[in-house]
Amino acid sequence: MNNFHFKCMAVCLKLRDLFLPRKVILKEADIKPGFVVLDYGCGVGSYSILAAKMVGEKGKVYALDVHPLAVKAVQRAASKRGLKNIETILSDCATGLGNESVDVVLLCDTFHTLSQPKMVLKELHRVLKDDGVLLFNDHHLKEDEIMSRLTEEGLFKLSKKGRWIYSFVKQVQK
Repeated sequence: MNNFHFKCMAVCLKLRDLFLPRKVILKEADIKPGFVVLDYGCGVGSYSILAAKMVGEKGKVYALDVHPLAVKAVQRAASKRGLKNIETILSDCATGLGNESVDVVLLCDTFHTLSQPKMVLKELHRVLKDDGVLLFNDHHLKEDEIMSRLTEEGLFKLSKKGRWIYSFVKQVQK
C-alpha cells in the first residue's frame, strides 16, 4: 500500500471510530492491568491506544504493522497522550518477541489483508502465552471462514464468540 492509499485508509478508520468506537469492541476483551498485548496490524492505533490505557503503566502494548506510516501514527498518538507503554514494530510477519511473552493478541480488521496468514498465525501462536487469548474480528470474512481459517492448523480453538469479537485460546502443541 502506498502512502496516499494509507492516508485515505487512515481517514476512513477515524470516521469508522466515530460511528463504532473501538472501546465498545474492547469491552468484550478481558484485558487487565499489567498484561502484555500485541496489536497485530495496528493501523493508526485505534486499538493500541485503548489497550495501552487498559494495561496501565505496568503493562505493555506492542503495535505492529507493515506500513511505516502506521508505525509513525501510533508513535505520534502515544506521544501526544503521554503513553510510554507502547512499542512499535515494523514487520509483515515476525514480531521479534520472545516465546510465550504475550497475554493478548489483537488481530482486528486485518486478517483479510495478510499475504501469509498461516505464517502469521504460527507467529502469534509462538508469542502467545499458554493461557493467552487471540481476539479476532474481521468484517470481510464470514463466520465459517473465520472458524476454518483460524482453527485449521490446530493452533487455536474458539473459546467464546462475543457480539464484536471472537476469542480463541492457544492449543498447546505436543
